[in-house]
Amino acid sequence: MGKQSAPRRVGDNEALAVGTTIRGSAQKLNLLAALIRGRKVDEALSILKFSKKGMAQDVSKVLASAIANAENNHNLDVDALFVKEASVGKALSMKRFHARARGRSSLIVKPFSRLRIVVREQEEEA
Repeated sequence: MGKQSAPRRVGDNEALAVGTTIRGSAQKLNLLAALIRGRKVDEALSILKFSKKGMAQDVSKVLASAIANAENNHNLDVDALFVKEASVGKALSMKRFHARARGRSSLIVKPFSRLRIVVREQEEEA
């Protein structure tokens, strides 16, 4: 008798992917997440492909993972998917120091962020 499986955190017609350590601040990552919220997945991927932001490649990897989860794990139609949720949070922060004059030092903080993307299959409207 094994342990019961955890209940799904998203609905039956949804799939989830999480990027846990994306290098950069949550504020900058949220600018990219705002670009793709509510859009169809192929449109969101093309927006990220031509974005000048450095973290756009990491966001597109997480979005591609959510699409693959929807297709392979939950048997959802890829052409009917749209980005339901793209939320950003803080992860760890690496702390480094920089040597300054007169034996002093200053703190350098290198933040990491989390990205949670939920894609949903759009219902057919009759």
